[in-house]
This record gives sequence, structure tokens and C-alpha cells, in this order.
Amino acid sequence: MDISIVIPLINEAESLPELEAWIRQVMDSHQYSYEIIFVDDGSTDDSWKVIEKLRKQSARVKAIRFQRNYGKSAALNEGFKQASGDVVITMDADLQDSPDEIPELRRMILEDGYDIVSGWKKKRYDNKLSKNLPSKLFNAATRRASGIKLHDFNCGLKSYRRQVIKSIEVYGEMHRYIPVLAKWSGFRKFGEKVVEHRPRKYGITKFGWTRFINGFLDLASIMFVGKFRKNPMHFFGLWGTLFFLFGFIVSFYLALSKFFFDKTGMTQRPLFFFAIFAMIIGTQLFLAGFLGELISRNSAERNNYLIQERIE
Repeated sequence: MDISIVIPLINEAESLPELEAWIRQVMDSHQYSYEIIFVDDGSTDDSWKVIEKLRKQSARVKAIRFQRNYGKSAALNEGFKQASGDVVITMDADLQDSPDEIPELRRMILEDGYDIVSGWKKKRYDNKLSKNLPSKLFNAATRRASGIKLHDFNCGLKSYRRQVIKSIEVYGEMHRYIPVLAKWSGFRKFGEKVVEHRPRKYGITKFGWTRFINGFLDLASIMFVGKFRKNPMHFFGLWGTLFFLFGFIVSFYLALSKFFFDKTGMTQRPLFFFAIFAMIIGTQLFLAGFLGELISRNSAERNNYLIQERIE
């Protein structure tokens, strides 16, 4: 199969028939073999009824329905599991992403050799104060932290080599950081394409201000987990050692000072309590590192290495 198109959605009943017809027109004009995978993330409107109707009209339409709302990351992860195309395209269901971009996104994967091509909505129709400015700050922070030079990490319109989406797990709110997840899995070639951002035609946006706060928290989480998930002692052990040594050295100095220089009692000096506090923190960090190592070494995926090629 040439292309799998994964579309997560919630309460987009009005836009689905138009979106499916538009995708079908683009695919048929280029004679692609394709599948459309709708993932209904707990819609409370008639979205699922519309999907069932589209399925009856076309065998290329496939669908997954969640019992409740789990979030975009869960929807994408389930869609990725089912996708079988050589190139996987993700797009939103609100008609703000144009299916006309699909052929070029596919070409950049197959001909230019990119692992991921991310859309860049250079000209946006969102509210500048509530979306554009926070989005720019979020993307700047993500570029700096990850080292991936993309302008729009959160753009829903992306294309992937199939190996990429089969090598990662998208969970929590990590759909914003799929390029970062891919980088930690060994993929290095990321492309970008300026894409059309269309005004919303139906319904209202499903995201609020909290997504930016959660986004930065998720960025800190993914950078830490990506680097230390298989060897947590490297982080906790290092800082535990530094804290404990600082506390021990200060305590040793205070002990020498009491016997040889200053007869003031150790417990009467504020520095003594800082030393004790540092040693306690250092010990706790060490324990956290040991517990992390025990969990990591018993993890089922500890030795699940991604093999790119094998010759036997």
C-alpha cells in the first residue's frame, strides 16, 4: 500500500464527509493505493455514525472508536498500529489541513529520503494572542532542547516512513514530540514543508491554554526519559554523589573547626544543618537511582533494540 492516512478526531461529524471526499479525489488523481484510518477519540456527536456511513461507501475507510476520550496521542498510537502504508500521513479532521499537500509530503519521504516531514503553517488563521505567540515560544524551546530544527512541532500534518511509526510509542501528550521520540529511536533525517493553513469551517477548537503548560512539562519529561530511561543511576547517582560529598566535606570541616580552631558547638552553626540536609538529599537520590535501576532492569523492553538491517 502506498499511503496510510491516520486522522484522529473528536466531534467533527460535519467535516468528515467533505474531508473523505477531498482525500479520495487527491488519491484517485495520483492513482495511489491508500487507506484512511479514522480514530474517534470518544466523540459525543454523530461522528461515528458518519464514519460508519463512509465505511459502507468505501472499503478504503477504516476506523477505531474509543469508549471515552483518551487524547490525541492515544488516537495516533492506535492508528499507527493499524497503518500498513509505505508512507504514513497524519492530519487533523477539521479541514484546516489540506489533502492537496499529501503527494509532495509522500515524495519528500520516498525521493528525498527523509524519515519525517513536518508541515509548517507559516501563515496561520488562529488568534495571534492565544495561539500564535505561545506556539512560537513552545517551538523555540523544543528546538533548543531537542536540537531538531523544525518550526512547527505541533503541526498535525506530517508524513512518516513506515519504519518510524512502528518504532515509537506515542503516549500521554507526546504527540507534540513525535520527532523527538523518533530521534531517540535513531532516526535523524527530518524535513519540513510549508503547508496551507485553512480557516476552520465547522465547529470549535478542542485545545485550550493548558496545552502549552502541559507541553513544556511533557518536553522536560521526554528529554529526561529519552536520555536516562535505561540507566537512571547515571542521573540520580551523579547528583546524589555531589550532594552527599558536599554535606560530608562541610561536616568534616565543622568537626575539625570545633576541635582545632573554633570551640563553638557544631549544632549551633547554621552550616551544620545545610550539611545534614545535603547528605540526606544525596542519600535519597541514590536510593531513587537504585530503585530506578531495579525497575529498568526488570522492564520487558530493556533489551528491545531497533535493528535497521540484518544479513544472515
